[in-house]
Amino acid sequence: MAAYRPEPDRDSREWWARVGRHEFAVQECDTCGVARFPARAFCPACRTEAWHWRATEPEGSVESWIVNHQPFLPGLQVPYLVVMIRLTTVPDCLVYGGWRGARTPERGERVRAAYRETDDGLTLVDWEPLPEPR
Repeated sequence: MAAYRPEPDRDSREWWARVGRHEFAVQECDTCGVARFPARAFCPACRTEAWHWRATEPEGSVESWIVNHQPFLPGLQVPYLVVMIRLTTVPDCLVYGGWRGARTPERGERVRAAYRETDDGLTLVDWEPLPEPR
C-alpha cells in the first residue's frame, strides 16, 4: 500500500500553514461564535460562511486511540498509535494525531501538541502527555 500524504484543500490550507509555523487554531463562526474543527467553508450550527481563525492552546485530554497497522504516512513505522484529543479550550472540537508517549495513553490523560516535521516539508501534529501536577 502506498503512503498517503495529507494535501491541503480549500478549507484546510490555512490550518496546515499555521501548523507549519507551529501555531494551533480552530475556526470560529463570526455569526454565532461556534468553534469548529476540522476546517469547513460554513458553520454547521447556523450555516453562515463568515468565520475567522482563532488561536487556541494546543492542549487537551485523550478521548480514545487506535493502533494503526497500515503505513498511511511516509516515514511512519507501523504499528503506531493515533489518539483522539478533546481540546481543553474548545471542548466541542476533537482532533487527531500521533502519540509521543512511552506507554499506551489513558482516557482523560492531559496532553499537549508536539509538532513533527516530515522529510517532504509537511508538519504533523502529535500529542504527548503532560507531566502530572504536583
